Amino acid sequence: MKRRNFLQGASAIAVIAATSRLAAQTLQHNPFSLGVASGSPATDGMVLWTRLMAAPGGDALPPVPIEVQWELALDAQFTKPVQSGSELALPGFAHSVHVEVKGLPSVADGAPAPHYWYRFFAGGAVSPSGHTRTLPPLQSRQKFTLALASCQNYEHGYFTAYRHMAREALEAQQVQQVPGTRQEPGARDGLDCVLFVGDYIYEYGATANRTRQHNSPTVRTLDEYRARYALYKSDADLQAAHAALPWIVTWDDHEVENDYADDRAASGWGAEFLQKRAAAYRAYWEHMPLRKAQLPVGPNARIYRRYAWGQTACLHVLDARQHRDHQVCTPADQGGSRTVFDASCPERLGTPSSLLGAAQEAWLAEGMLQSSAGFEIVGQQSIMAQMRMPATRSAESPATALWNDSWDGYPQARQRALDVWAAKKNVISLGGDVHATYVNNLVGNFDDPAAAALATEIVGTSISSPSWSQAAADRIMGHNPHIKFAKSDQRGYTVLEVDGPRATAHLRVIDDARTPQSTLSTAASFVVEQGRPGARRA
Repeated sequence: MKRRNFLQGASAIAVIAATSRLAAQTLQHNPFSLGVASGSPATDGMVLWTRLMAAPGGDALPPVPIEVQWELALDAQFTKPVQSGSELALPGFAHSVHVEVKGLPSVADGAPAPHYWYRFFAGGAVSPSGHTRTLPPLQSRQKFTLALASCQNYEHGYFTAYRHMAREALEAQQVQQVPGTRQEPGARDGLDCVLFVGDYIYEYGATANRTRQHNSPTVRTLDEYRARYALYKSDADLQAAHAALPWIVTWDDHEVENDYADDRAASGWGAEFLQKRAAAYRAYWEHMPLRKAQLPVGPNARIYRRYAWGQTACLHVLDARQHRDHQVCTPADQGGSRTVFDASCPERLGTPSSLLGAAQEAWLAEGMLQSSAGFEIVGQQSIMAQMRMPATRSAESPATALWNDSWDGYPQARQRALDVWAAKKNVISLGGDVHATYVNNLVGNFDDPAAAALATEIVGTSISSPSWSQAAADRIMGHNPHIKFAKSDQRGYTVLEVDGPRATAHLRVIDDARTPQSTLSTAASFVVEQGRPGARRA
């Protein structure tokens, strides 16, 4: 996307705010029913987010700007204020608020990044408070711990995993003590942020006999996307996770439509689909703690970004939807994904397709080569390792299928990335999308069982979206020797701790997403050592 488009997007908010009339009346209800959030951290600030909502069953908010005050403090009781200000919640942006806090004092090298608490005020109402952090100084070598999450289908289960994630964060912050809670490995040091790698909402219509139900048919318009985000954000456990930690986010396909690629999806392509994508991207920005410069211009938005946790880790967050080439061996008049076979889809190997687009590929390669961080962490949407799937239920079947929507549909792009990563010897790719946990060696030749690891991959399971059986995951492992661990029968999240020359992944799972009180456990932990690609069981 061109720089002037970003400037247009950022200035559009300022122009509307400057020329609009401020709503002066006192609201007759608490408008903060969707909670609060923070994200897009920097060394001197972050984004604080909320969205004002009408009372359930009540009149809509007035179609005018509403002034919202905000406050940032060093303590949960707000006795040590740091900054405060006001922002206009504009009706054209669904009365969402994106406060860009900047100019916070830097901390000395070696000192931990400070904790901050924030809240909002509007029309006499006070929001819930949230906790956030800045990035540490660029020369810092302090430990970095993130929670990896993805794929939260509202209809298929509760967001119970977020309740445990928030509790894990809050206990370490000593903000809230929960008596009798058993701490999981790594939990004592807390979490620094959430990395969400896609499928925040699902666009599907309401389906009978689900655990919960969507609030409309399949979403297509801006108002329908806004309503779907409001439904998801009404979930108390999701609100708790947002309030507990800053989030770094990227999207996958369901924020728009299942398995879309650039301007093509199963429902349509070209200008028709781009109109839908523009509505979806706009609603996404309105509901995420993103910066004003990331406001979409029509169907285009810059979502990929880079975050340096001092010298400990550099987090490269990718966009694998907007700029990709169309899926190989999918008919042009159909769109979406397919499972393909080597014999019937030779163009899979012969076409130099890109999953990221040329500009983003170059951005990733340049940033990784210039980085001197202890670990390079890539936050991307899908599974990167090759996944050969048995063509039948029999594990002895000689034919295997490959999914053309993942990196398997773009093998030359994968190889171009691995050629850069191989020289670093410290790359960990974090993915989602497949609703299961995988720990993989990323190798140069996935069909060679003896191929050496060039990088490491951790794919996190879903928050609530279902997957295939564990028996199916076991059969897949039998066809893919580079897959070292596979668990598809439980939902949850992954905690990645990066501490000096070692990174440890704790694979958190809950018993059953269909049960609101489901308990948390750690299925396994894996260690990656700097300079030695590949994970080993902790």
